[in-house]
Amino acid sequence: MHIAFLIDRLESIEPENETTSCLMYECNQRGHNVYFLEPHDIYIRKNELMARMRNISVQPDLSMKKYWRSLINCLKKDELIFETITDLDALFLRKNPPLVYQTMEFLSSVSDKVFMINSAAGQILANSKLYILNFPDIIPETHVSRDPVRLRKIINDFGGAMVVKPLQRYGGEGVIKVSVKDQENLNSLINYYVKAYRSYPDREPIMVQEYLDVVQNGGDVRILLLNGEVLGAMRRKPLKGEFRTNIHAGARAYRHDLTDKEWEICHAIKDDLIKDGLFFVGVDVIGDKMVEINCVSPGGIPRINRLDAVKLETKVIDFIEQKVA
Repeated sequence: MHIAFLIDRLESIEPENETTSCLMYECNQRGHNVYFLEPHDIYIRKNELMARMRNISVQPDLSMKKYWRSLINCLKKDELIFETITDLDALFLRKNPPLVYQTMEFLSSVSDKVFMINSAAGQILANSKLYILNFPDIIPETHVSRDPVRLRKIINDFGGAMVVKPLQRYGGEGVIKVSVKDQENLNSLINYYVKAYRSYPDREPIMVQEYLDVVQNGGDVRILLLNGEVLGAMRRKPLKGEFRTNIHAGARAYRHDLTDKEWEICHAIKDDLIKDGLFFVGVDVIGDKMVEINCVSPGGIPRINRLDAVKLETKVIDFIEQKVA
């Protein structure tokens, strides 16, 4: 099979801790032809969608470190391949946010000819944090606005702590906890996040979400779903004095068995995920509430593998092979 990965620069990836490298390694182990490209490598020639790619297939059975060094060495060769996208069997779309919309629009035109995980149309729908609003009964109280006055009123009326989230970032970047007890900083923070110095139409909407205090001791749970079914899970606990549970923010990962409520949440979102072509996602749950669905570049496989002594990437590639067989 010909399997391509549209991702960030290889040099930016920590291979032993990232899901993307696990998936690429497994494809290579199975003898598939593996290709690397970035969003700017997509173009159109004579009405056909094309890509400039590099074949990064290398010898199997290397350690992950040696495997990754071999991939980077492939980039040093002047051996660009110009392929029609529809000649690929599968395409992993795993570039970290923000989404490059033009690339997704290009790829949407061939969605019926190339299996994409996740689909371009699905990523356009769900790449921001707004996708959870499709499931109002299982999420915390959530507001989105670009109006500082309205946002301050929401927080004041709520009375307790709330969490401010930029819509297009990832890994906990820019996520802060705010409170009515600190009005001076609250005003400054809201104005900063919405870019209040701009005219109203040009400001950035932000999400304000109920703060769930169980996160302080219990952390959150990252659940990986494959084709709507639970693939694996881990609990993430924040550093002391921190509330963000993202691994990039220093949180620690622990083994976790799903609760009945977490199973219910997964069942509640399954059909919508499959319908929207979101076959591989990361769902974040705090207490009994779903706080995020990550569809652009969901992570967690290496840590869950170590915690549970499994190889989840094998199930993902099994799924790909079955879909394109």
